[in-house]
Amino acid sequence: ELVRQGEALKRTEQMVDKMDQDLKTSQRHINSIKSVWGGLVNYFKAKPPESKPEQNGTPEYFANSRLKEAMMSSKEQESKYQESHPNLRKLDNSDGDLSKADLVSSVQRDSYPQNQHLRAYHQKIDNNLDEMSSGLSRLKNLALGLQTEIDEQDDMLDRLTKKVETLDINIKSTDKKVQQL
Repeated sequence: ELVRQGEALKRTEQMVDKMDQDLKTSQRHINSIKSVWGGLVNYFKAKPPESKPEQNGTPEYFANSRLKEAMMSSKEQESKYQESHPNLRKLDNSDGDLSKADLVSSVQRDSYPQNQHLRAYHQKIDNNLDEMSSGLSRLKNLALGLQTEIDEQDDMLDRLTKKVETLDINIKSTDKKVQQL
């Protein structure tokens, strides 16, 4: 959603730049109509270059790389999370957990209690903690990416606000000139 909003902000900024360019052209025409002197000045004065909005100081919009990386990483891990999520997987309370516990290396066995049932539950708790850690890491990366994207869009909004305010002043000035004609 943030990426879509960023693209919309970029298009808006391009439209404001285009409106500013059109306003400059209309002011030249008004000067020509207003007086002969204004027409002569416009004739000898170079036309304002038709520039694309990207060349007006507005860089091409691309979503934040940190957000893109976090989103890609999150999508890669999505199926893994769905398979391991307790509400999405089938719970197997049979002795299958014990056979998994038997596969634990001897070094890891020493860190668990000697009781097979306790060992199996400790292993299950460790696995759940690992899943939680992975999920929290994924959420952290997404949150950092979102924050960076929000900061960039906030800067874009500030820049757009200044352009719109300047454009509004110029439109009012041009409107007064037209009213005087």
